[in-house]
Amino acid sequence: MDIREDDLTGPEIAKLLEAHLDLMRSISPEESVHALDLDKLRQPDITFWTVWDGDSLLGCGALKELDPFHGEIKSMHTSAASRGRGVADLLLRHILGVADSRGYERLSLETGSTDHFLPARGLYAKYGFVATGPFGAYRPDPHSAFMTRDCR
Repeated sequence: MDIREDDLTGPEIAKLLEAHLDLMRSISPEESVHALDLDKLRQPDITFWTVWDGDSLLGCGALKELDPFHGEIKSMHTSAASRGRGVADLLLRHILGVADSRGYERLSLETGSTDHFLPARGLYAKYGFVATGPFGAYRPDPHSAFMTRDCR
């Protein structure tokens, strides 16, 4: 598997992100869907990566700088056909390495609170993320689980 920084212009990533948004909308109320579309991911404070196996796009994820010491993991998604292959684990380790190289003291994320998101919450917990309250512009939401990790 190969991780590439992505400029979000390819048709493959557009299709994967649309599938991600469709899935989030099918399992969460619209007001609780915090996944970003292509335009919202194309911001200077967001770095976006894709994971490939040859010409096959397996997954994606992003790191948003909230301030010089705090980053947010965004848009982690593995294609349905690629789940169980370690794509998210590989990408999360990559993002943790980038956060470390940037000197972030803390990483945070928002994911779902329902059983559908148990694998995601388990992966984040494996890497030291713990439950926390809302951060940044987020507000309390029964459909959201907020997690954070001290990077020091």
